[in-house]
Amino acid sequence: MILSSTKCQKYIVMFKNKAVNGKNNICGRKVFELRKSRSPKMSQRMLAEQLQLHGIDVDKNAVQRIESGQRFVTDIEILALCSIFGVTCDELLNN
Repeated sequence: MILSSTKCQKYIVMFKNKAVNGKNNICGRKVFELRKSRSPKMSQRMLAEQLQLHGIDVDKNAVQRIESGQRFVTDIEILALCSIFGVTCDELLNN
């Protein structure tokens, strides 16, 4: 904080909610791996459709942004992803 006799200026520090690697989520890579490991492989569009059946309003582009770490993932979305892939939250969130 810098103070002067004529005016007071405050500097506000803004924190960004990002993982250590700079991404907006920590589960994206695992979502990608789980989706690709399905037999037959699940497309991003198919995953988006499955999420929609769980009440999550996402499209193929949102899935792509999740997997690349560009999009935040809510707790509700994490639970739906766990249900779709048949994994626990720990499995989804641990790299």
